[in-house]
Amino acid sequence: MRRIAIINQKGGVGKTTTAVNLAAALAEFGQRVCVLDLDPQAHATTHLGIEPDGKAPSMYDVLVNSQPLAEVRQKVGDNLWVGGSDINLAAAEVELAGVVGREVILRDLLLQDEGEFDFILMDCAPSLGVLTLNALSAASEVFIPLQPHFLALHGMGKLFETTALVAKRINPGLKVTGIMICLYESSTRLSQEVIDDLQEYLDKSRNTNVPWAKARIFNTRIRRNIKLAECPSFGQSIFRYAPSCNGAEDYASLAREVLGDKSTVLAARVEMDERGQASVISIERRDGVKARK
Repeated sequence: MRRIAIINQKGGVGKTTTAVNLAAALAEFGQRVCVLDLDPQAHATTHLGIEPDGKAPSMYDVLVNSQPLAEVRQKVGDNLWVGGSDINLAAAEVELAGVVGREVILRDLLLQDEGEFDFILMDCAPSLGVLTLNALSAASEVFIPLQPHFLALHGMGKLFETTALVAKRINPGLKVTGIMICLYESSTRLSQEVIDDLQEYLDKSRNTNVPWAKARIFNTRIRRNIKLAECPSFGQSIFRYAPSCNGAEDYASLAREVLGDKSTVLAARVEMDERGQASVISIERRDGVKARK
């Protein structure tokens, strides 16, 4: 089971969009996936069609009352579950302040679910508080969504520092394995300059004893796409809301990278829109697997 924390202390860089749609893409490829919403804003919960009204058990009950995850998570699609959040989770920071071992509560509870899923994706709040520390303590990998702007890149140093501290004191196995470029605009020179600067920094870290020594920038670029902004209001992933748009294509491609898929495409099915533009609907790879985009 791969346990992945999706974090960035800067807001608006595509954390929740990535957590939800990467999870949905992995589920489309037959993986059993659970999204844990660790943000009191409950955007991932809403995105997956669940109203965060505080009536159902949530991640607050998991962290504060040690309620088993199996009693909290809800199935929202084929191969896809969510451990929902609500505003009560904001109180967890205060209520856990005096609890010994508060940083590893989630890690211990996830051990009860070992083998239940192929992927656990943790959508973290845009902060580095006790909720994010629980995610980092429970995770084996960190994915960082990054908008290719200077200020977003500037905050990476603090984020790397935090992962190094957690790896040193709490979770020695924690590694930053992937950085995904979100809200990408190929027409701007700034985007490529930021990516080049980040790649240079990562290259300098190779063969060093830091959690990001083997981190890579995913080849897939998540392009700015209005459909990705619209689908949360319908409580749907991009694969249900607009399965043939660029956003769905990008997250399907990212999922294949996460799975390490290097197979060759043998055939693809496309459809033409009213403007004569082609969109890929499904692909057939050398391993015989058919996947819908």
